[in-house]
Amino acid sequence: MLEISVIIPLLNKGSYIKRAIDSILTQEYQNFEIIVVDGHSTDQGPDIVMSIHDSRLKLIAQPTKGVSEARNFGVEMSHGSLIAFLDADDEWLPNHLNTIIRLVQKFPQAGAYTTAYKICNENGKLRWPKYRAIPSPPWEGVIPNYFLSAARGEYPVWTSAVCIPKKIFIEMCGFPIGIWWGEDADLWGKIALRYPIAFSWEPGAIYHWDTQNRACCKPSLEQEPFVKTARKIMDKDVISGDFFPYLDEYVNKKEIYRAACLIFCGFPEKAKSVLKNCKTKDFIVRKTLLRVLSNLPSPVSHLLLKKVLNLSEQR
Repeated sequence: MLEISVIIPLLNKGSYIKRAIDSILTQEYQNFEIIVVDGHSTDQGPDIVMSIHDSRLKLIAQPTKGVSEARNFGVEMSHGSLIAFLDADDEWLPNHLNTIIRLVQKFPQAGAYTTAYKICNENGKLRWPKYRAIPSPPWEGVIPNYFLSAARGEYPVWTSAVCIPKKIFIEMCGFPIGIWWGEDADLWGKIALRYPIAFSWEPGAIYHWDTQNRACCKPSLEQEPFVKTARKIMDKDVISGDFFPYLDEYVNKKEIYRAACLIFCGFPEKAKSVLKNCKTKDFIVRKTLLRVLSNLPSPVSHLLLKKVLNLSEQR
């Protein structure tokens, strides 16, 4: 049986960590180890982990800071040939690892394996992500075009639902260090540039938007790492003509989102500069709207952005 190493970064998520670990321990597939990497939590989280008695569970202290560093360190300490990730405030459904193993067996050539997931909104209600360009359920297979799907919908790959062969993780040099925003999308994008991504519609994870202290709730004004990664590759002209437009639009989507964050945080001139460099076809309406908002007084643009744009869904 294939062993899966589950990596959980922990930082002041004591209210949720037991739920996350319990959702692993109750998996139908039981050949795993759990590595919780604590980033110097000041709450009861580490004590809660230590109170759970299972020989497969390890708590290790993170020598550096940052979520990327925590995940990379956890992988370094792991023994499994497959690496799965679970954020401390999210959870798995009991069939998650079973589905992952089935995908691994059916699509050994893939560079990443992911189940569908559901989002728990701030009101506690579950919803499906807005998947696009993926065959209808109950289909499972290789995503026809990862960047088309990611450009036109919400992420088809999400951290707490994905599993990666350890050798692929090492090949990609893991998560980019020193980055707190878009570090996961950078890794999935790098993998998708080289390998197929296998997907199953069978939901295996719940992405909790209803928890506190979520890093992705803080707008980033910096360019996401994958934007730089993709532009370097596109500049080298090593991408096929059929593939290029979708990668380009995926990058444009990320930059238009960054422009929205810049306007929201009071930097309209920088937002205009970002929008000027977005040569988009799919997001012309969104780009035009933001250009209009960038010329309005800050309190007005701030209010309209709150009403018109759901920033969290555009990542």
